[in-house]
Amino acid sequence: MRSIKIPEDRVGALVGKDGASKKLIEERTGIKLSIDREGEVVWNDNAEGVEPIMALKIIDVVKAIGRGFNPDKALKLLDDDDMYFESIDIKDIIGDRQSQVQRARGRLIGKDGKTRKLIEDLADVYMSVYGNTVSVIGNTLSLPIAKTAIEMLLHGSEHSTVYHYLESQRPKLRIAEMGFDL
Repeated sequence: MRSIKIPEDRVGALVGKDGASKKLIEERTGIKLSIDREGEVVWNDNAEGVEPIMALKIIDVVKAIGRGFNPDKALKLLDDDDMYFESIDIKDIIGDRQSQVQRARGRLIGKDGKTRKLIEDLADVYMSVYGNTVSVIGNTLSLPIAKTAIEMLLHGSEHSTVYHYLESQRPKLRIAEMGFDL
């Protein structure tokens, strides 16, 4: 048996309307989930017929939903063997002061979500800013690019500098999309 704790306010997203999200995750992975109201998620990844890779991937799917992603985006982690989830604790980079965390969250999201949307579009990732974390779902090429952009913003780089960095990485992503190795 394995377990993970997610924020209580994300339990509804994990379960879904009438249990739809939970059921879909269970069907796709072959692993039954037990979820309580406090956010404790328990499953048996040693059950008969469970693929070992699904036992690993379900952890990231549950974590991603717990960090603010909607289940549709989190399930992309099951669709592609080259999709990964990574979460960065904002406090680890800028410190514990809540005012600084709020400012950093604002910088990552941007006015009307512009910065988050640009990082998602230019780096070809999904991004969620939730609580004291910023999380990203992407492939082996796009994830490090997005992570660098996020860290640049958290370390105080100008938004325009970050946008230029992301634009400079686009050719690398386009080449990879065409199936060429770099």
